[in-house]
Order: sequence, then C-alpha cells, then structure tokens
Amino acid sequence: MHRPSRFEEFMNTKYPADKLFGLEGCEVLIPCLDTMIEQASERGGEMIFLGMSHRGRLNVMVNILGMPMEDVITLFNEQLLLPKAISGDANYHFGYTCQKRMPKTDKKMEIQIENNPSHVESVTPVVQGRTRAAQYVRNDIHGDRVMSIIIHGDSAFTGQGVVYETLQLAALPNYQLGGTIHVVINNQIGFTTDPWDSRSSPYCTDIAKVTNVPVFHVNADDPEAVMFVAGLAVEWRMKFHRDIIIDLVCYRRFGHNEADPPEYTHPAMCKKIAEHMPVYKLYADQLIKDKLVSEVQMMEEATKCRSLYCAAFEKAKFMNHLVKNPWPEEYEDDAMEKMRKRHVRMPDTGVNEGVLKRIGEVFSTMPAEIRVHKRLATTLLQRREMLNMRMVSWALAEAFAFGTLLREGVHVRLSGQDVERGTFSHRHHILHDQNGVHAPVSALSDVFPGQAEYVVCNSSLSEYAVLGFEYGYSLENMRSLICWEAQFGDFTNNAQCVLDQYISSGEKKWGLNSRIVLLLPHGNEGMGPEHSSARPERFLQGCLDDEEGCPSVGKLAKPHFPMHQLLDCNWQIVNCSTPANYFHVLHRQVMLPVRKPLIVFTPKSLLRLKEAESPIDDMLPGTQFQRVITDNSVANPAAVKRLLICSGRVYYDLAARRAKQGLQNKIAIIRVEQLSPFPYDLLWMELRKFPNAKIVWTQEEHKNMGPYFYVKPRLCTLLMRMDDPRHWDIGYAGRGAAAACGHNINHKQQLERFLTADFLPSTVIITFC
Repeated sequence: MHRPSRFEEFMNTKYPADKLFGLEGCEVLIPCLDTMIEQASERGGEMIFLGMSHRGRLNVMVNILGMPMEDVITLFNEQLLLPKAISGDANYHFGYTCQKRMPKTDKKMEIQIENNPSHVESVTPVVQGRTRAAQYVRNDIHGDRVMSIIIHGDSAFTGQGVVYETLQLAALPNYQLGGTIHVVINNQIGFTTDPWDSRSSPYCTDIAKVTNVPVFHVNADDPEAVMFVAGLAVEWRMKFHRDIIIDLVCYRRFGHNEADPPEYTHPAMCKKIAEHMPVYKLYADQLIKDKLVSEVQMMEEATKCRSLYCAAFEKAKFMNHLVKNPWPEEYEDDAMEKMRKRHVRMPDTGVNEGVLKRIGEVFSTMPAEIRVHKRLATTLLQRREMLNMRMVSWALAEAFAFGTLLREGVHVRLSGQDVERGTFSHRHHILHDQNGVHAPVSALSDVFPGQAEYVVCNSSLSEYAVLGFEYGYSLENMRSLICWEAQFGDFTNNAQCVLDQYISSGEKKWGLNSRIVLLLPHGNEGMGPEHSSARPERFLQGCLDDEEGCPSVGKLAKPHFPMHQLLDCNWQIVNCSTPANYFHVLHRQVMLPVRKPLIVFTPKSLLRLKEAESPIDDMLPGTQFQRVITDNSVANPAAVKRLLICSGRVYYDLAARRAKQGLQNKIAIIRVEQLSPFPYDLLWMELRKFPNAKIVWTQEEHKNMGPYFYVKPRLCTLLMRMDDPRHWDIGYAGRGAAAACGHNINHKQQLERFLTADFLPSTVIITFC
C-alpha cells in the first residue's frame, strides 16, 4: 500500500498544476491488480492485456508494469524530444508493455496496458480484440494463457453504451475470450454528477445482470477483503471461462483532476473525505495494533519509497529521452529514414491464372453434403459461367483476394453485420443446408492444402464495439487481413469514436499501426437519406495531408513517389470502380511493407452490373492496383473539349450518357480510384494528356458531401505546379448542397439534371438541388 500512496503524494508535490488523475481514495487498486496477475500466473497465465482510462493510470504503469519513474517524470518535462513521426498524447494516455518475472511462480508474465484516448470506455472493445488475436496467434483456444483485465469508472460503466455492446460479445463464438475480469473504480461520483443523476439502478454494475455476470462488491478501505476477492475473481475466470466484475467501492479525495475543486458541487462529501484517514494509514494502524509490523518499519518503508521517487526526479532533470519508449523502435527518426530509402516501388499484386481458377472453381461449386437454396444454386452456376468466359464479378474478385492470401499463409478475418451472406446477397461465404441436417459449409476454408484459417462471422448489431474489437485484433495479428464491413456505409456513424480516436490517429499519437480494412457500401442510388452515402467527406477530412503540399513536378516523376506517400499518410481511402481493382487493393494491403488502415467504399448496384465486370487478365502477374484509370477510348486526346474527373460508380452513368449522345471523341472520363493519398503523379500525366479540355469534377454525392472539397484544391495546386492556367477554372457538375439525400423521386430528377449538365456544350457548369 505504501508505493501507490507515496507515488500520488510525490506527484502532487512536484506537479501541483498538472492534471494527474490520481488514485487517491482507491490506492488498493494496485495490490488488487498485483494479486490478480500473480494468481493468473499460478494458473498458467502468460499474457495479460490491461485496459483503463486516465484515473490512476500513471500509478498502474509505475507500480504494476514497472515503467521507470524517471520516464514518467520526463513525460512532464518540457525538454522531452519526440520522434518526428510521433505527435504524442497526454501523459496519462500512453500504453506500455513489460515482461515481469513473477516471484511465486518464477514464470514470465507479459503485461500490456493499451493506449487510450480521453473517450472513456472506448478502449474496452479494443483490448478485447487484441486479446482474442493474441489467443489466436498462440493457439490458446480456451483463453487459459492470455486474458484481459479492464478497469472502469462507475459513471462510465453505466453511462457508456459501448460497455453493454462489449459485454454482449463475451459469449459469441468468434469474439469470446474465455472470460474478462472487469474492475470498477466506484468513487461514487462522475466528474460532478451524483449516482442518482447518472443511473437508474441501485448499483453501477447492474448492467451485468443482462448477461448474468457475477459481481463482487467490496470495500476499498479493506485491503485484505479486496485481495481475497481479487484471487476469487481469477479463480472464477480460469475455471468457468466467464466474465466477472469487482466493484471497488471507494472515494475520490480530489476533484476530477487535481486542479478542479470538487467543493463547488459537493461540499459535504469533500468535508467528510478530508477528515477520512487514507487507506494505507488505516491498514498500517491495524497491522501495528496486531503487532505484525512496527511503526518504525512502516516509516522506513515510506522513507524508502520517497527516496526512490526523489532519486528518479533528480535523474530526469538531465533527460530528454525516455529510458523505454512507449512507441515501437521503427518510429525513431533513423529507422524512418532507412525505411524511406529501402522501400521504393509499389508491389505487383497479380496472381497466376491457375490459382485464381482453383479458387473460382471451389467458390462456384455446390457442396455435395448439403442442399443449397435454389436461388443460390443459380448464383453458383452463374459464377461458373463467368469463369468459363474469363470474366470476374465483385464477389469473385473478393474471393480471389481472400483465397490468394489464405494460400500465402495469411489469416483472413471478415466480420460485421450479415457478412456471411452479404447485405446484398452477393457473397455467400457460408452455405446452409436447406434440409437443416448438416452443419453450414464455409466456402473458402478448404481451397488449398495447408492454407491459413479463414474466419467469416456475423457480428451482433453493434458498430462501436465490433469495429473497436476488430481494430484491436489487427494491432496484435499484424500479418493478416482483418476486414470489418458495415451493413451500409453510413452505419459508421455509430462508431465515429473508433475512427477518430484510433484508426485515423492511432499511429501518429502512439505509434500503433494497423492493416484493418473497412468495407463501406456507398452510392446515391435512391435508397433514401440513411442508406446512400458512406460519408467519404468525413474520411477525407481526417487525412494527414496538406492541400497545398503537392511536390514539384520533378518529384512526381520519380518511381518511389507513391510509396513515400503511403509512408507519410495516416490511412488509405479508395473508391474502386472495377472488381479487378478491388482484388488488387485487398491483396496489396497485406503485401505493402507499411501497415496503414484501408477505407474502401464498396458498391451496391455495381455488384450485378454487367458493365462493371473485369476480365481475369486484369488480375494476372504483372498487374497491380490502378490508382487512376485513364480513358483509352479517346482516339485524339488533343481534340477533347471536356475532361470529366470522377470517382466510383458514377463513372458508369457518365459513360452510358456519353455513348448515348455519341460524344466519345469530345469528352474524356477518368476515374480517381485512390482518393488518398492523392495521386498527384498520375493526374499530372492525365492533365498533360488533355491540354485543351475544360476540367470538370463530377460526383453523385451532394456538393457539400463526397470528395469535391477534398479534390478541388488539390487539383488547383497540381495545375499551379504545372503552370497550367486551368487551375482557376475547374468546373463542377453534380447535385447541389443538401442536409440529406431525399426521396427516390428527387434522386432520379437530380441524377438526370447533373448528367445533362455534364454533356452540355456550354462551359458553365451548374449545380442542381
């Protein structure tokens, strides 16, 4: 009890003006965690993932994970030097990893506390996903060797819906971990909110009744009772492989942070707390009374703790680097420069035709042991006919990508709502017996001998927790393809916290890199406000690039330019218009030497559009992902009067209208498949190719949505670099601004108007509402 108490005392003395989010009032958390870790080691545990918010985090990192005290102090020093690739975060947000040799078992225990943002509880599903991935890597089927412990606040545990969403994952086949220990720091106040204002139930842990999770309510001023409960919780978890909760009933000696006076709102409570003896003093007096220790021994231990912390403080005065960095070594400046010199060209992602045909044959064959639905039988037959014609649909392209990676030993995991069949009934990776006799068959689990494991799993009806889970999974299982598919693209609204605080910024803040893939069905097709747009403008706004940061023309011509763009970006955003490009971008995601999240706006109506099929030749060796697709149908580029630049499915509307009006030689259409990093180099070549054409950006989304406000300034900057006078006259054809997509009738009228505008002879482009 001395160390956590002396830690808080020391930090408050040295940093009275800083936010520390101390543990005063619940110092017993430290011996509680220590007991659980020791007990887990005795029962065969080898690895523990910790998740917690800011309350007591620094204390846990020092006294549980063994983070050097001088590193904690250096984090508060103004002379701290961070690598150029890391922007950093608040001191109480960083993660940490350690290897501890447990004194009783003499075994090593790896403990990792996950990085977290200020959004309390958002880390909960991330820790769970990371734990599941670590279990998979170690073939820990029942979770006997790898487990998670998550520390919550009382108000957050009841108020944050992601807690409920995560608890509901605990028993699902492809999300279960063999039990999690949840510890609630119940200081009976949420910032300034009383329990009767923050929940409708007697206990802050009553949400656990939904999933029948046992709860131990224990007085945090009784350390021995807490230790007993901690050991019992580990024993329960290891024996029954189910969740369990410890409710540490405690108090908060100071405000939400140390500079925030709690007396404003709780004068009576603060007065009682000020008069209340700290737990270490209560326990010390009890031990002295029972003659188990002497007062001299207690004073010596306190002096020893203070001396250790003071020595670290003096040492840290001369430090501008951490003894052990919380970010990977690859983000140090020297390592980043070496990576930049080593990786030059984008990889070819084409595959031998025999491999693709083998995947296609399995994917289009009805299993002999089951009777499939008659409509699915027709779908399988159509797939086989396409293979015979050497054409590829979107479903086949995805199967090619997954099957190829599985053959190469890459674990593939696809999760989300209804992903086994696919929202639009196009995937069918799990085949069900219509007689109900035999177990469902996984279409890609047995394509090649010795292939990696393929997991496709329908999730609960949750976006926040499931996306957080898959992100955590992708952090731990690095050479794998982890995909999360939204039922419709705009369903990411419910997981915005994970996108903003982890996927888009986790690498820059904490040095966490991920290959996670988000598959977001997108397209204004008259389905109404909610099922149309995946909100590409939001993702593009989160891109780490400058609209005025276009390199010189000389740099654009160098072969390493696209790879260096990927090294510098925070995520990739693509809007594929062909199955071949979809295949390549999925395959490329694993083959790239750098790990970056990938956002894919996937099709809906194009899934069955004949014109949107790809020849198998576009996937053979020597081919790769096309960041920009040029218009090869134009005989004389110099004679083109209008250059339409678009992205995604709208291309097929434009191409059909151009053919109908016979304007193939006057209007060219190019497709930007990779929106970010922005393909300056390829567009530079395209713009030079059509020197006499008026440049028009056209999109299906409303003007205040979609890529327009991202693309236009970058086109302007590129044209200025080229000394091209067209930079001031970039046109726009599309829908006008709107708060939301409307009725299908309005959709059809708007589509007709902007397609008409695209092919008007006038150079004035009008937007239509």
